[in-house]
Amino acid sequence: MKKINLTAVLLGLCIFGSVVYADVTLKSKEEVEGTWKLQSTKNSLTDKQAIDREDTWVFKDGKVTILHIPREGTYYDQPPVAYEVEDGKLKVAIIGSSRFDMFTVVDKDDKNMTLKGKYGGYYYFIKK
Repeated sequence: MKKINLTAVLLGLCIFGSVVYADVTLKSKEEVEGTWKLQSTKNSLTDKQAIDREDTWVFKDGKVTILHIPREGTYYDQPPVAYEVEDGKLKVAIIGSSRFDMFTVVDKDDKNMTLKGKYGGYYYFIKK
């Protein structure tokens, strides 16, 4: 009987004691406005190897411009594309397409922001 009770208690702790991680729900485009330096990306939260990044994302007047993107030993800037908030998520247009990338805001404060892409990649920003 003691083994059954112990198993039930441990199972209850596993279920109810797990970490609850709620995403941030955006209400307006203004919440992300500003210049954000992309520090690193990860393929998943458990990925041990972060990829250092050098680009800067500028959110202004409903447009996002990605600057200083490294490519083959040089850098380039992406033209501005539209962004909006839909169902609490960040929706960014893809250049030359009618499609959008969707990002969930995982964490955000005045100086840091973490976005999760629709395929599970994480983007870690600091405000400039």
